[in-house]
Amino acid sequence: MLWYVGYGSNLDRDRFLRYLTGGRAAGARRAVPGARDTTPPADERAVVVPGRMFFGWESPTWGGGVSFLDADADDTAYGRAYLLTEAQFADVAAQEMHQEPGQDLDLAHVLEHRRHALGPGRYETLHLLGELEGTPMLTFTADDPRSLGLNPPVPAYLSILARGLRDTHGLDEDAVVEHLVTRPGMADWDAEAVGRVLGRASD
Repeated sequence: MLWYVGYGSNLDRDRFLRYLTGGRAAGARRAVPGARDTTPPADERAVVVPGRMFFGWESPTWGGGVSFLDADADDTAYGRAYLLTEAQFADVAAQEMHQEPGQDLDLAHVLEHRRHALGPGRYETLHLLGELEGTPMLTFTADDPRSLGLNPPVPAYLSILARGLRDTHGLDEDAVVEHLVTRPGMADWDAEAVGRVLGRASD
């Protein structure tokens, strides 16, 4: 078993579970096939991990920027840790990489060296973020996050991320707004606009 740490839209449990059970998240353009093992996570925890979350790239699933983790940045990021089997983690990673699930990953390299670039894609580099109760916490991001370019998210993506922050970490609306507007890539958003998205998310 291991902890997969989601730091973007996967902070939202309903959105994350699509990677296990299959289907299309609300607001997403793309459905995902799901994992070989659709069993719910054995446990879930709110965590704060090293690195800086930012918005970049142009997502074919959402349109606009999506969340990445600059694991080398001197900052911290809100996360939600899901306790999964190694096969479930491999299938979640494959779907995030826009690949078909079904192949296991060799995690020996990342567990020893804390980082393993599987390819050049946006979510193809594994990172060991630490341990939780003696079990490794892993996530994935781009090999060179700063090369992606900043890009603001669309409202549908921001809405799911905001809901995940509230549900996972118990942040109130003001704290969510303050956090999001300070993330790199949010240049086109101000506090009032983010607040309107949060209002829609809580309807």
